[in-house]
Amino acid sequence: MTLSFFDQFASPTYLGVPLIALAIALPWLLYPAPTGRWVTNRLLGLQTWSLNRFTNQLLLPMNTPGHKWAALFASLMVFLLTINMLGLLPYTFTPTTQLSLNMGFALPLWLATVIIGMQNQPTHALGHLLPEGTPTPLIPVLIIIETISLFIRPLALGVRLTANLTAGHLLMQLIATAAYVLLPLMPTVALLTTVLLFLLTLLEVAVAMIQAYVFVLLLSLYLQENV
Repeated sequence: MTLSFFDQFASPTYLGVPLIALAIALPWLLYPAPTGRWVTNRLLGLQTWSLNRFTNQLLLPMNTPGHKWAALFASLMVFLLTINMLGLLPYTFTPTTQLSLNMGFALPLWLATVIIGMQNQPTHALGHLLPEGTPTPLIPVLIIIETISLFIRPLALGVRLTANLTAGHLLMQLIATAAYVLLPLMPTVALLTTVLLFLLTLLEVAVAMIQAYVFVLLLSLYLQENV
């Protein structure tokens, strides 16, 4: 049977049972739980320091009511980062290459920020739809444009994460296939292709971390507008 390059993005199944729920749940087991050696455990100390730095950087420009989202944003960041990094290992499945999963994160969280804005400061929230000083003839057009841009935000969040990870995985598979095919024909070219694949893998590690951070950062900016 001929396999397609896109088969790697198909949700794995076992005896007809989808395993995507298992792929989402298992990464949490990789993180150590707090123990009596909290102060002397370097791994837990590094984990705590990283989360503190991330939350401080994310929530520093935000008003105090938005700080209630610190635990949610930190958990989401750790979750996305773990799944993205594990997806770079051979013979693994990356759930964040599925648009449905990313939209499942983006849409409810974006909607929560909008609802909070409508509840706390409805005038200010609706004021974003019409910039100050807009000429009268442009008011209907600008309201339509700003409304569309508002509702397209969750779609942009989900598509950005999906597209970046999918493109990276496809490119890695294409270069790996090229290196494998060229090895018996042109070993020197195959070696250079392998070096290129190694450099691309390092780039994809950076992309996996950056995309997780960007996803949470944009959500925090949406929340900042509404608190």
